[in-house]
Amino acid sequence: MLNRLFIILLLVQTTTNSFAQAARQPQAPAGHARVALIGDSTVASYPNPPADRPDLTGWGQVLGEYFTDQVEVINHARSGRSSKSFIREGHWKKTLALKPDYVLIQFGHNDGPGKGDRATNPEGDFRDYLRQYIREARENGIKPILVTPMTRRNFRDGKINTSLGPWVNAMREVATQDRVPLVELHAASVQAFNELGDAGSADLSPSVTDRTHFSRKGALLMARLVAQALPDVEPNLASLLRESVARR
Repeated sequence: MLNRLFIILLLVQTTTNSFAQAARQPQAPAGHARVALIGDSTVASYPNPPADRPDLTGWGQVLGEYFTDQVEVINHARSGRSSKSFIREGHWKKTLALKPDYVLIQFGHNDGPGKGDRATNPEGDFRDYLRQYIREARENGIKPILVTPMTRRNFRDGKINTSLGPWVNAMREVATQDRVPLVELHAASVQAFNELGDAGSADLSPSVTDRTHFSRKGALLMARLVAQALPDVEPNLASLLRESVARR
């Protein structure tokens, strides 16, 4: 009798522990989702764009156009931020406080040389900051999705010449090692720009001299590339995308 009681109590405790552990893990929402975005100026929203670039638009500003009304997109990306400064300035803490279901994370443009104390080492603290985002998102029941930074529209001999390779590769390796979904926006943007060419992609930029940021047309293209990749890396989001998001 005592043995049987002991077994029952053990089963109850095991079941309770299993439920508690499951509750701590990021759970996919059923039928709706809140998606937060963090990153730099290429992702940010511009309700009051500058006079010299009136069409300036970040891809995070228009990503919601590819989701159904069951998705709330919260764009916390900030111009000029790197993986380091976004945390140090308290923006990440504010994002965590919102408790979204997902967070899309894109950094790299302001992590490179010449960015002062915002710069990070792709073999060192850049990876550490990415892992901090991943760890703290998961601790708060949020599912992280990494997004490799799109290339700048810099051409050499008719092809894209990117300077973001070390940070892109670091993000890919962190995604593999930490088992995080990864949207390959960098590779997709390189392919898209190479197919269009320099002249053919000119209207994707907000001005002749700005080859980093986007016009509304360019932002919509980047957002579409992200949306098209999401079902493969996070199947739970597939049913929340509009039918107009056709695969390339």
